[in-house]
Amino acid sequence: MYAVIETGGKQYRVEEGDTIFVEKLNADNGEQISFDKVLVLSKDNDLVVGKPYIEDAKVEGTVLDQGKGKKIVVFKYKAKKNYRKKQGHRQPYTKVKVEKILG
Repeated sequence: MYAVIETGGKQYRVEEGDTIFVEKLNADNGEQISFDKVLVLSKDNDLVVGKPYIEDAKVEGTVLDQGKGKKIVVFKYKAKKNYRKKQGHRQPYTKVKVEKILG
């Protein structure tokens, strides 16, 4: 059984017991969280596709951690103009363990 959920403008294929990294959510560690935007639900070789979402379907999970990803370097320059700008960026994330798929 798996589901495709949407959160943070991205889509994730999840199964029960999976651990996923999603865009930062306002939740504390250990808090229960529910994803209501379920696009696809598959169980027992039966595939249900929403238009755009499936009514009465949701995925429940637990927040494991809040953190930041690896640093990427953003370097801008203009040739022959002595313009250089170096910045670093670390994207915040929320680590979620999928507990149940309901629907």
